[in-house]
Amino acid sequence: MISVLMFFACLYPVFLWVGLGLTGGLTANPPEYLIRSSGEWALVALCVVLLATPLSRYARISVLLKHRRMLGLFAYFYSILHLLGWAFWEQGFGLEAMWLDVVTRWFITVGVVAFVLLTPLALTSTYGWMRRLGRNWKRLHYGIYPAIGLSIWHFWLVRAGKNDFFEVWIYLAVVFLLCLPRIIQLRHHK
Repeated sequence: MISVLMFFACLYPVFLWVGLGLTGGLTANPPEYLIRSSGEWALVALCVVLLATPLSRYARISVLLKHRRMLGLFAYFYSILHLLGWAFWEQGFGLEAMWLDVVTRWFITVGVVAFVLLTPLALTSTYGWMRRLGRNWKRLHYGIYPAIGLSIWHFWLVRAGKNDFFEVWIYLAVVFLLCLPRIIQLRHHK
């Protein structure tokens, strides 16, 4: 039952977008809104994935930890929507235009690299891959840290054009606080 509730909770942004679409609430520029919103929801989902371990370890609340795989796949799902939105609405799925955008616009480059880092994590999220990769599975999944760092950098670069960094600072602070116990734990193991 909790898994079903978690699944539908993870679909909240989709329900929100459909509701806004049906009521004319997707702003004056719906494609831009959906591209930005899907990117932010991907970042939110990545933060929730990082929250799972400290919430379980320090507060003894394990519901997120038990559903971390699903949360990670939803983070990837919203990343795919973000990428597809950019590819379709901004580039018309033109491969040449997309490639030119990736190599000439720094914030696009950083975002694509973050997406590329998340891809093997999503592809190897099954128990079968855990068995095949053994201890290397955990090493591979440490890729979430550079991926989320690049995602925040991508968000920073997007906001730089508007000189609006408030939300970026919030995400940076949240990720720092979520990673701090891991950093402290690593220092104690040395």
